[in-house]
Amino acid sequence: MNEKRILQQLIIDAYHSAVKDGRFSGADDPYVKVEYPKDQKFGDYATPFALELARSARKSPLEIGGILKEYMDGTDILGRIDVVKPGYINMFLSLDHLWKNLHQIVQERDAYGRNVKENPRRINVEFISANPTGPLNIVSARAAAIGDSIANILEANGDTVEREFYVNDFGNQVTLLGKSVLARCRELDGIDYPFPEEGYHGEYVIEIARHIKETCSDEIAAIDDEEMLISFLAEKAVQYNVSGQREDLDGFRVHFTRWFNERALHEGGDVDATYRYLDEKGYLYDQEGKKVFRSTDFGDDKDRVVVREDGRPTYLLADIAYHRNKIERGYDYIIDIWGPDHHGYIARLAGAMVALGMKKEDFRVLIAQQVNLLMEGQTVKMSKRLGNFSTMRELIEEIGVDVSRYFFVMRSLDSHLDFDLALAKKESSENPVFYLQYAHARICSLFREAEKRGIAYDPGGSVREYLDNPEAVILMKLMLKFPEEIEDAAEAFEPHRLTTYLLRLAQSFHRFYTEHRVLSDNVDSNNSCLLLADATRIVMKNGLALIGVMAPERM
Repeated sequence: MNEKRILQQLIIDAYHSAVKDGRFSGADDPYVKVEYPKDQKFGDYATPFALELARSARKSPLEIGGILKEYMDGTDILGRIDVVKPGYINMFLSLDHLWKNLHQIVQERDAYGRNVKENPRRINVEFISANPTGPLNIVSARAAAIGDSIANILEANGDTVEREFYVNDFGNQVTLLGKSVLARCRELDGIDYPFPEEGYHGEYVIEIARHIKETCSDEIAAIDDEEMLISFLAEKAVQYNVSGQREDLDGFRVHFTRWFNERALHEGGDVDATYRYLDEKGYLYDQEGKKVFRSTDFGDDKDRVVVREDGRPTYLLADIAYHRNKIERGYDYIIDIWGPDHHGYIARLAGAMVALGMKKEDFRVLIAQQVNLLMEGQTVKMSKRLGNFSTMRELIEEIGVDVSRYFFVMRSLDSHLDFDLALAKKESSENPVFYLQYAHARICSLFREAEKRGIAYDPGGSVREYLDNPEAVILMKLMLKFPEEIEDAAEAFEPHRLTTYLLRLAQSFHRFYTEHRVLSDNVDSNNSCLLLADATRIVMKNGLALIGVMAPERM
């Protein structure tokens, strides 16, 4: 269980006991905030509850803190409780409690840190959703790493998560792709044919054209209408690109529950049905031949066109229809992860979700900021149409999945990321991925060395007193907080918190390893130190798994 929640309940129980004994008035369950002190010398946890209770209790915060301390003393969780000015209650965990948690870690192993909820939420996380007009690029790779890590962390926090990729296979960009492929097909046939001005110029379009010519020559020959041919080539190009995107994502350890095609919304009548729904609800009005959504009724800065003068739906209407489909699938919570140029789109879609009957707080849009890929100090420009972009596949081949995923996740979503290829390639402690994986591998080597020396590891033979030193205590406290780190990261949708936590864990283990002899002639010391090491590698492996990084046993 989350340690903060245990301490919250301990304080609430102390409060109720004091009320029962007539020392406070009131009986309702109060809200108790438990937090980390800014400085560890003030405790492992602290609460301002005595300050907040002072007015209703008509006592000074220090007096209230002293009363609560009386009821909290004696628990095996806390070794010390201090009540300090202006009324904070500072709590220090006991060595006995930390030691018991080590045994819990090695018993639970892969399950340690994971929360089990009585009523888990069913959550939809949609991410990447790149246009199917070419390979996935570096920006999509960041969205993939972040989206999958958020989904992993939400699952570890006890919810049920479905990952979704929205395939934008309808509209002008797909038609433009078809025209680009046709131009390349004609070029391969030696025919002079104008390339569309706004077409896709990348080398990959030639590969697509060559593939379609080799696999669909009979179908192409049978089509004598150019518009139909463009449509056919666009469809085949989309299939080719989506197949490549799936393959790249599989290699990146990202697996989607559902691939949803935009075309299905149009062909299945969902877009028309959504239009009728909004119209019947009175959320649409006419403006110079257009149909406009009353977006300002839901917090947007202006109303938005959903049907053009010529009757064609805008992208917004299709997007509203798509999210209506999500709502109808019965999710408790819906998360979208968008690229850096979509800030202005949030208010209109969030308003549409409310118009569709979803609670505002049950829909969340996260923005993944821009990635700058640095090569020899120079930023690589990325553009699918111009063809000078770096792909996800190229990055994986260059530096591997582990480094790629970690580097994409190690910064906050809302911050720009400078992806330093030179650092990513280093096999030294400067590279945070190497540093973390080396810590795990070092622990595994300890167990191999113990076996080589004939030292049998028995967690039950460990003795608490051998871990009564500053380095071991810091390490144990960090591991005890791992479930809290998962919950906090899940609630804030911030996987980078785990990368920070894992670095602290690795640093703490390296300090312990430097200051203490893990393997010796003392059986009790061996079991105790190996218990600490075993728990550390379990937490390290579990944490790395949540961000999609492997924990090697040898390096």
